[in-house]
Amino acid sequence: MHGYEEHARGMVEKQLRHRGVVDAAVLSAMEGMPRHRFVPELDPKRAYADQALPTVEGQTISQPYIVALMSEMLDVRPKARVLEIGTGSGYQTAILAELGASVVSIERREFLARFASRLLEGLGYGDRVEIHTGDGTQGHPPGAPYDRILVTAAAPYLPGALREQLVDGGRIVIPLGERHHQRLVRFDRDGDHWHRQEGTACRFVSLIGDDAWPD
Repeated sequence: MHGYEEHARGMVEKQLRHRGVVDAAVLSAMEGMPRHRFVPELDPKRAYADQALPTVEGQTISQPYIVALMSEMLDVRPKARVLEIGTGSGYQTAILAELGASVVSIERREFLARFASRLLEGLGYGDRVEIHTGDGTQGHPPGAPYDRILVTAAAPYLPGALREQLVDGGRIVIPLGERHHQRLVRFDRDGDHWHRQEGTACRFVSLIGDDAWPD
């Protein structure tokens, strides 16, 4: 026993299933992930609370429901190539890897990138995840094209480089809107046509970069 299973099960039942998350793979990944490892300064029980929480270097880890919802919206399939913009502490990255994806994650802050890389390696995801430091609004051209792209910071619009790096038939999930109020938006690519579907209201930290908000 790892000591967190009861809290993880309660999180899945009360916070995820209760709000309508139904993807069995996402629920399983969330239940099996030791979320407390990503918030090392907190009481481990608090890590499974229904809220965003502080993590390393003054950053936050998203509310479990939002992580599950974005993962479900992204519809990750095993062996999919996923580009994640905004590694943070690596929790969402780990969920994507647990879903069977090969993940390229871009983090603006070098310390966070190192922290997440060490943690994910220790959890056994080193062969499925590569983390780079850089401007996430530019994506990661060497690994393109990607089947799925997930952006974990809020942008005023969908950066052009991310459009270019998505395969035909691929999907992007991104929070779009103003600095303090956004909605989760799903973009599905069909050739030169982009189908947009707006989802729930949310609030994320701003996406900083050449093709988003200025620093």
